[in-house]
Amino acid sequence: MSGIVIVGSILMMIVFAAGHINLYGPNDDVVELTTANFEHKVLQDDAIWIVKFYATWCSYCNAMVPEYKKLAKALKGVAKVGAVDGEQHYELCSTYEVRGFPMIKIFGVNKTQPSEYFEARNAEQIAKAVVAEIQRKLQLVIKGQEDVVAAKVAAEEEPESDVIELQTDDFAKQVLNSNEIWLVAFYTPYCKALTAEWIQAANELSGKGFKLGAMDVSKHMIKEKEYKFRDCLTIKYFPANTRLVSNAQDYHGKRNAADIISWAVGKLEVPQLLQLIDEASLYAACEEKSWCVISVLPSLLDCNARCRHTLLHSLRKLSEKFKLEPFGWLWNEAGEQPVLEEGLQVTNSGYPALVAVNCEQMQFSVFNEPFTHDNLVKFLGDIANNRGHKMHINCAQRPAINQVAAWEGDDVQLSKKMSLAEREITDEL
Repeated sequence: MSGIVIVGSILMMIVFAAGHINLYGPNDDVVELTTANFEHKVLQDDAIWIVKFYATWCSYCNAMVPEYKKLAKALKGVAKVGAVDGEQHYELCSTYEVRGFPMIKIFGVNKTQPSEYFEARNAEQIAKAVVAEIQRKLQLVIKGQEDVVAAKVAAEEEPESDVIELQTDDFAKQVLNSNEIWLVAFYTPYCKALTAEWIQAANELSGKGFKLGAMDVSKHMIKEKEYKFRDCLTIKYFPANTRLVSNAQDYHGKRNAADIISWAVGKLEVPQLLQLIDEASLYAACEEKSWCVISVLPSLLDCNARCRHTLLHSLRKLSEKFKLEPFGWLWNEAGEQPVLEEGLQVTNSGYPALVAVNCEQMQFSVFNEPFTHDNLVKFLGDIANNRGHKMHINCAQRPAINQVAAWEGDDVQLSKKMSLAEREITDEL
């Protein structure tokens, strides 16, 4: 018994020592396809291809070898026959959703959406499926529709996006030395399914505080060890002034748009809620923002320090919720900026009050509902989605901004009881 075990072990050692052996050799009519040659040989070729995805350990794959070689010989000059070793080129299996071995796909008229072959795995039946695809292509050519299909395929392959295609020679200048936040996808053309998820995420993140870039690693000589690519799609977060690639952070989550967006949003800082104490604070909060959200809070005589802290906490929660939107956030005490308040029509609306101003579009909108979180979320959501009632404003004539002392967080030094208005606001919050 021990002798059998020893012999078996020796045989296993011989098998492993032999290394990985492909099922098809250079003298076969079956073309061995790899991640390096797949796009050039299959996707960029006008010929129809039949491709078998296999694994060397798969008994069904091995049993099919003679029939597949017979198929390749029969279709020579008519269509092309290829094979992909799924163990060695798992990226292609991921891209074309190979769920098991062997799997046969026909790359016909629409190379980006190959059809899966489900019939008998013999040369005759597979050849019939290939001939049917050839006939389909001929009919399109005769009807003059092949170019229409090709244009449609091209549109599907390259969806519109705001992603900047990056080059190696200006990567340091554009990304590493930038004072802006970058999300960059390093990809290969074979990763179409994952790349589509990245493009969807990038489009939704566009204009939300990120610069979005992509680099085709198959076209650029970049150091794989330095950039630490995981597979055919690696997403990295580059903070402002990253300087070194090693300072970037990798995305390790699920490869879908929703999770990528959630991860990216978590990297953004919450916009500051500034007190409007002078011209400088106005510019700091709103100069580079589409909308300036200005809150006018009650006087400390009507809403004490505790009440005001509660209101400011609520406003900071709103700034965090809407941190993807191009909003600047300001607050001031009622009566401190009378010219501004009159221009924004909040002097007679009661306090707290809130106004959103867009000088680029010369519009502003006044919040007229009870000052609750849900009402404010709805109002700001309408602003973000260009809904709701808006009025005209002339930002060319900027109102005079008074210079006032910054609030230090304390009550006014008056011995008085809480007013009725103050109690109502505190109870509401």
